[in-house]
Amino acid sequence: MAAGGADKYSVLLPTYNERENLPLAVWLLARTFQESGDNFEIIIIDDGSPDGTQEIAQQLEKIYGSDKIVRREMISVRFSSGTAYIHGMKHATGNFIVIMDADLSHHPKFIPEFIRKQKEGNFDIVSGTRYKGNGGVYGWDLKRKLISRGANFITQVLLRPGASDLTGSFRLYRKEVLQKLMEKCVSKGYVFQMEMIVRARQLGYTIGEVPISFVDRVYGESKLGGNEIVSFLKGLLTLFATT
Repeated sequence: MAAGGADKYSVLLPTYNERENLPLAVWLLARTFQESGDNFEIIIIDDGSPDGTQEIAQQLEKIYGSDKIVRREMISVRFSSGTAYIHGMKHATGNFIVIMDADLSHHPKFIPEFIRKQKEGNFDIVSGTRYKGNGGVYGWDLKRKLISRGANFITQVLLRPGASDLTGSFRLYRKEVLQKLMEKCVSKGYVFQMEMIVRARQLGYTIGEVPISFVDRVYGESKLGGNEIVSFLKGLLTLFATT
């Protein structure tokens, strides 16, 4: 916790080839936190991007200061979100962790709503949802919308998780809760976010939801392919059998 007992928010940004997106994502985050008055830091966890993402992160650190931008490089064979979060958490000094994508599909303007929601209900986790209230998805073709909706529906039926959007990756966690969940989670890829919510329910953690708009990435390529869908179905069946 930050000095004086105030809350501090550590934003974990895993990156791989996000050279074009990262400067705007960081600028939007810094502006959002400055306007809300909340204490923050942004931890950029790069997976050895060959496109110069690390150099951009270095420049951002100089612009915003090393107290606001923390750069960490991972040397791995294509890490998953999970390993990136574990790596990032080691360097996080906040008592709350925000996880989000660096590709501008998650707008930082929703973070103050996450923080309000957390305080309101004293929640352990606040999850952004595309499937409740005025939440939605923009820029996806029908196929991707059907895959996402279908995955979510099947998961709801099989696992009854108590949250409406399981595959989203825009969330606020108490740091100690995220640490505990990371110890329990074994999934990778598309299934990882879903397992986090299922395990949270098992452990009795409370989950609040905030409707968000998800916008498909402007630059770079989506990482959702046929292999991800197959691994999602396998992971879902594993979770169904073990929870």
